[in-house]
Amino acid sequence: MILIAHNIRSLHNVGAFFRTADAFGVEKIYLTGYTGCPPRKEIAKTALGSEHRIPWEHRENLDELLLELKSTGKKIVALEISDRAIPVGALEIPVENIALIAGSEVEGISPQLLEQCDEVIEIPMIGTKKSLNVSVATGIALFAIMTKIR
Repeated sequence: MILIAHNIRSLHNVGAFFRTADAFGVEKIYLTGYTGCPPRKEIAKTALGSEHRIPWEHRENLDELLLELKSTGKKIVALEISDRAIPVGALEIPVENIALIAGSEVEGISPQLLEQCDEVIEIPMIGTKKSLNVSVATGIALFAIMTKIR
């Protein structure tokens, strides 16, 4: 599985992505938009060395990256609250074909970007609050996706 961190403001969230990706065997992380990149002390603080183990790449042009990934058979899956979203547990794409996008902590994933995605997933929530920190949500989504294959 590929993880795309798009327009992530917090370097601590970026570090958490690396650590979580390491825990769940993510193949590679793409840092896109204004997402910060290693080496940064804030990333290292939460990544705890995972930024050295997980291959990563910064890409300026997200549209080009998505076309490239699709040409290799990847399905682009957005983690976002949307009318189009299905529960993460209902996702039926083989894990090796998934490129999961997590977006901005404030704006989420833009409607234009959602249109380019093959699927949109969300985490069902029964409480009053209907959103989570982006790195927490990504960890839950990766866990749900990876446990389906075991």
